[in-house]
Amino acid sequence: MVTGGDAVVDIRGLLTSLQGTALAERIRESLYIFPTLEAIHVVGFTLVFGTILILDLRLLGLASASRPVHRVLADVLKWTWAMFAVTAVTGALMFVTNALVYFDNVYFRVKMALLVLAGVNMLAFELTARRTINNWDRARSAPPAGRVVAVVSLVIWVAVIFTGRMIGFTTSRATVATPAPVDVNFDDLFGAPAGNNEPAPGPTPPK
Repeated sequence: MVTGGDAVVDIRGLLTSLQGTALAERIRESLYIFPTLEAIHVVGFTLVFGTILILDLRLLGLASASRPVHRVLADVLKWTWAMFAVTAVTGALMFVTNALVYFDNVYFRVKMALLVLAGVNMLAFELTARRTINNWDRARSAPPAGRVVAVVSLVIWVAVIFTGRMIGFTTSRATVATPAPVDVNFDDLFGAPAGNNEPAPGPTPPK
């Protein structure tokens, strides 16, 4: 429970309500919706990472070094933001199916923290190297501040990939109740005829 002045927010109660919505139940009960969302999420994230990789390698002077940086930014960032929106929507839809389990998962929390750090790192680029981009736009690599941002970006996004995969290995999209154990009738199991437990009569002696 989080307290802020007069406002009190019950996080776990909110998450319980979230995963109990009709939308969450519909996704859980469908055979195809969750796998489809997961596939779109993975493809979208692959494109997010791919476009960011292109930009980071350009800042480091390891790829597309002959292209002006402003052109690379214009070409890739529109796809980065579009695909990030896709991954955010699909990720949120998967989250609501089992919100409490995801919230308690350490890899999920680390991934969210890394995404915040990625945003802070991008802001650092905007406030430092990008302000002087006209001075180094056609240089082979960015100034030191830009290269540091690029290296940090690569480390963060590789870590996001790792934690994202670990979420899939350590959670389930639905909580399945385990049925109570039942007594096993071995006679029924092996096809024995129904009846009482008295031993079968022996052979009738000859008269």
